[in-house]
Parts: sequence; C-alpha cells; structure tokens
Amino acid sequence: MYTIDINSDLGEGTGNDEAIMPLVSSCSIACGGHYGDEGSMRKAVKLAKKHNTKIGAHPSFPDKDHFGRKILTLTKSELYQSIFEQLLHFFAICETEGSPIHHIKLHGALYHYAAKDAPTADAVVEAIVATKIRPKLYVPFNSVLGKKAENLLPLAYEAFIDRRYLDDLSLAPRQLQGAVIHDPEDAWLQLKQMVEKQEVTALSGKNYPITASTYCIHGDHEHSVVILNYIREQMKNHSIHLAQ
Repeated sequence: MYTIDINSDLGEGTGNDEAIMPLVSSCSIACGGHYGDEGSMRKAVKLAKKHNTKIGAHPSFPDKDHFGRKILTLTKSELYQSIFEQLLHFFAICETEGSPIHHIKLHGALYHYAAKDAPTADAVVEAIVATKIRPKLYVPFNSVLGKKAENLLPLAYEAFIDRRYLDDLSLAPRQLQGAVIHDPEDAWLQLKQMVEKQEVTALSGKNYPITASTYCIHGDHEHSVVILNYIREQMKNHSIHLAQ
C-alpha cells in the first residue's frame, strides 16, 4: 500500500481549478509573480478550503509577460525581495481566510534554475526564512535548492506526472517532441513506475532512480482533468491512496 500526495499548480487563470481541486491533495497557488492578484489568490484559497486541499504558495520570477517561463537576470537582492513580497502577500490572504500554509513550490523557470544555480537557491531560501514561516518546500530530488534548504526547511521531493525527463533527471524542455505527456495511460504508467519502483524512464529510454512523495500535474495542461480522473480510478486498483 502506498500513500502519495498529488499536487497541481492552480490560481493561474486556466478555468480548470474547480474541476482539478477535488482530484488533488495539495495545490500551489500563483501569488503574483507569473500570474495572480489578490482576487485570484483569495478565490483559489477559498476553493481549496472547500475541498480540504492543502494550500501552498507558488512564487515565480516577476514575469507575467512570459508566464514565469523565462529566466530573468536579477540580482540576488532583487530576487530575494520579489519572492519575499510574493510570499507575504499570499500568506496575509491565507491568514485572513483562516487557512494554514502547507508548502511552497517555485514556478516555471525559477523552479528549474534554483534547482541547479546556487545563488538563486540561496535567494529563495533566504526569502522564505525571512517570512518566519516554515512550511514544506517542494523540490526536485538531489537539487541544489534541496541541499541549500535541507537544514532550514522541511522538504518534500517532487516528481512530475505529465512531463518526461532527461538523463540528468531535469524535465525535458517543452519544445522537445514527447516532453509533455498527453495520454492518460502514459501518465498513469509513469506515476505507477515512480511510486512502485522509485524509478522513471527518461526520453532516452533509460531508467533512473527517482525519489518523491508528491507528484505534480500542471493545472494549465489541456488534458489535466482527464488525466487526473483516469489516474484516480487506476489508483483504486493498485493500492495507491491519496494523502488526506
């Protein structure tokens, strides 16, 4: 028997939030960097409360023009200040809604860059610590961000249901053929492999060990709801349970 967390990035204006929220156990809500304002954050927090879904902050490079999917050239101080302000804004909304903060997960280009770049990871960790709140930090396994944060914050290692991996266990860039998984059966088989065997098959066809306790499907994936419904049905038959 396995118990896993399935998370999704929500509050991003995709129109899928109400369908996705009941199907996941945690959500990461955009807090103004790549998308979002007070209204969208509050709406997503209230929806998460309704479905008893654990709430996380989803900060990003301050880049609404590119939906946070472009690396910005910022000083460490500028990045620190941006992350700090995004988190404080989101935490204040959660406080007024009476909703505890379960985790923080970076978005897009910042997620991937902080996984390998030490100054970026330092800026992120320092900004989180400065808020005086210590939620879980969702990080890729064996990442620079995880190593920088491991003695300061509780960590949850994350893997992806709807994306293929490269041989170094980074996500295949979206422009590569096959990088995004669209077929529900393929998504389920990747999740099952990661949960039961603690390994993932890269785009190269080679298998690599991977450690995770939380598994993401992107809220802006066009087939996210179909994939999630299929996965939840399959989980029933394979003793894989969703964390409560």
